[in-house]
Amino acid sequence: MTLATLPTGLILGIESSCDETAAAIVERGSAIRSNVVASQIATHSPYGGVVPELASREHLRNIVPVVRAAVEQAGLALSSIDAIAVTSGPGLAGALMVGISYAKALAFALGKPLIAINHLEGHIHAVLLEQAQLAEAEDRELPDGPVLALVVSGGHTHLYLARHTGESWSYRNVGRTLDDAAGEAYDKVAKLLGLGYPGGPWIDALAAHGNPHAVPFAISNIKAKAHRGGRKGITSYMATQEQDEHLSEGSTAFASGDDLQHEIPDTLFSFSGIKTAVLRYTQVHEMQASIEHRRAVLATMPDAKPSTALAEVLAVCDQPTLDLIASFQRAVVDDLRRKTFRTAEALGATTLLVSGGVAANRELRVRFTAEAADRDLYIAFPSLALSTDNAAMIAAAAWPKFLSRDFAPETLSADPGLALGR
Repeated sequence: MTLATLPTGLILGIESSCDETAAAIVERGSAIRSNVVASQIATHSPYGGVVPELASREHLRNIVPVVRAAVEQAGLALSSIDAIAVTSGPGLAGALMVGISYAKALAFALGKPLIAINHLEGHIHAVLLEQAQLAEAEDRELPDGPVLALVVSGGHTHLYLARHTGESWSYRNVGRTLDDAAGEAYDKVAKLLGLGYPGGPWIDALAAHGNPHAVPFAISNIKAKAHRGGRKGITSYMATQEQDEHLSEGSTAFASGDDLQHEIPDTLFSFSGIKTAVLRYTQVHEMQASIEHRRAVLATMPDAKPSTALAEVLAVCDQPTLDLIASFQRAVVDDLRRKTFRTAEALGATTLLVSGGVAANRELRVRFTAEAADRDLYIAFPSLALSTDNAAMIAAAAWPKFLSRDFAPETLSADPGLALGR
């Protein structure tokens, strides 16, 4: 089979790494022909988080109708699709296997190539997909120079130095969290305060009604130190309370296309401490009674979400609670902003891409956009629909791999801990 016999550029993407079953058809990595997502929020909401066994069961129920809906929405026949792309990791093992098993069977039945996609790369391509649409509409492209991508969601907080060579993208991991992801901290704090799941949208909506300076939270910097007894290139990480470490500590060398050596800052995040600080604050200020009352009220509103029930939830949030929420969000966004832009400056990045579920956060968007403007740095976010998990980003990320014929083997399996880049 040659590219000459595959003229459509249509790729079916399938995503099932966590708690959304999604399918989409994207043309040549930039034109979304369909995008269908089946949410499991109602299933997991009573537990305040994703239950892996329930997620796998819901994926099994949803995968066939979701793919069928994506094909029908696109107005196409399955035979017109050039390839099938599927998330192979990272994510929940059982959830990943549902998508992979279905994608492998469908690819075999149709005689189409299968493309394995890293979920994190998918999030980056959620931005690139829409930037490609803008480039075509406005006849412009991303600025030349290094691209820094922040992927921030319920399961991930990573910084990547991305490089575009021909049709392909390569990545170098230059930042990561040592414990909780930023979105995970949002969900856990929301649960602790008796709010609904997922917690990110509730925290974001309620923070606008509080004083972000009321509680002086501080997120400690983390210093990376080379492992004294390990192999060359292995780094161990030790959390310290030092606030002004230099980015060069723990950095590694990265060869650019011109064989120039750039020191890559090893930026580390940590959000478990602020989660504990919120818990201690509620204990010291005896907020448990109001938390339980709020939890009881919201239990009678299982379908409540900020867009429809904000007034009702505000009615059961006193001002100290709103101040606590606003202060928590300000501290998390500050940490993400400070470390991301510091890394961008150290790398000489000309473009910043911000993606993942937390990229939908309004305060984060406002404050990142303002600082990018001050620094004359081009910044791009995905639309709200593509910020959370979806399959359009998976199909878009598959297009460069399709062009380079980077197809998955028949032995493809789930890789829950799959890393992106070096």
